[in-house]
Amino acid sequence: MDIQSIKQRFEIIGNSPLLDRAIDTAMQVAPTDISVLINGESGVGKETFPKIIHQLSSRKHGAYIAVNCGAIPEGTIDSELFGHEKGSFTGAHESRKGYFEVADGGTIFLDEVAELPLSTQVRLLRVLESGEFMKVGSSKVHKTDVRIVAATNVDMPNAISEGKFRQDLYYRLSTVPIYVPPLKDRGEDILLLFRKFAADFAEKYRMPVLRLTDEARQGLKNYCWPGNVRQLKNITEQISIIEKDRNISLEILQKYLPEESKHELPVLYSKEQKRQEISDRDLLYKFLFEMKKDMNDMKRVIADIIADKGMSSINKKDREILKKQYEEIHVEVEDDNITYKTTEKPQVEITSNNDHEFSYQESEVVEESLSLQKNEVDMIIKALERHNGKRKAAANDLEISERTLYRKIKEHGIKL
Repeated sequence: MDIQSIKQRFEIIGNSPLLDRAIDTAMQVAPTDISVLINGESGVGKETFPKIIHQLSSRKHGAYIAVNCGAIPEGTIDSELFGHEKGSFTGAHESRKGYFEVADGGTIFLDEVAELPLSTQVRLLRVLESGEFMKVGSSKVHKTDVRIVAATNVDMPNAISEGKFRQDLYYRLSTVPIYVPPLKDRGEDILLLFRKFAADFAEKYRMPVLRLTDEARQGLKNYCWPGNVRQLKNITEQISIIEKDRNISLEILQKYLPEESKHELPVLYSKEQKRQEISDRDLLYKFLFEMKKDMNDMKRVIADIIADKGMSSINKKDREILKKQYEEIHVEVEDDNITYKTTEKPQVEITSNNDHEFSYQESEVVEESLSLQKNEVDMIIKALERHNGKRKAAANDLEISERTLYRKIKEHGIKL
């Protein structure tokens, strides 16, 4: 059986090389009993691949059970998967077989497997390693011969690093991984799917088939499709029902597509960064250091302009204003002599004794450190020096308690 036959049998639409590779992998692994992990975004059609694997395997006459792990409450999922004995918990009025017992000799598809509780993951690992399990409330070991195919839209290595998924279980499940590509990476498949869905809904609702203009076809291909095939199908159905004009233009299509910017705008933090809880103070420090860098750049530009044109070209009133402002930002200005210096080692030091002669001396640039710890230590030292080592006065100046100041002095090893 070739890939095209599989597509026809399981109603898979598309000619994307990535999609064909996923189907080919499923066909190759089907005759074995190897565990398979299917990965892909939500809505790409991952649930089709376990069916392909089951139907092309020697287990095709056995049971096929699909379990949505994310839809079963944590308190009952062990009972659902492995069964329970009568009286094992409140409400257990009789013994019950679990999916692993019912599907003996067949295939179990564990969708959203990353949602399994850690305690259930331990039980599942035992099934994969030895084919053994125990019902809830029982000490008797049962044997089962079940092939497990799992699927997830979660970044599994990341889930492992966060302690949400067992690494040993991940390697057991993903003996052969299959990646189902998102719709945005399937190019012309988007138009093929739209035509298929439009024809199906035209037949279902007994109305003419939708037709797209050239601009609408391009718009359909350019959209990011965060909901993938499921979203495309839903939007096609909406347009089929609501629009009376069966010729769909780009303007009409855009009314049904959520704004692309909502899905493509850059965000300040990823979910992982949010979990790190970056503080407002960290952001304020970063902002202040960047502002200081901009100020230093501005000082260099102004100094260059003055050095080029000479102070005598500036009227007395403006000269006094510049002198005052430059003194505040550590740049020395005299009537006919300007020396440009920043608080750090300057990139260029400019000295002039008249309006026409200038000397330029290159020197090393020392970048401002963005280390919060270093800046905290510097502020503590400055406050202590300002108040001659008096901790209470320094703590008040820093707006922290004396106890906190003492702890930080000890923590950073600050010598008074």
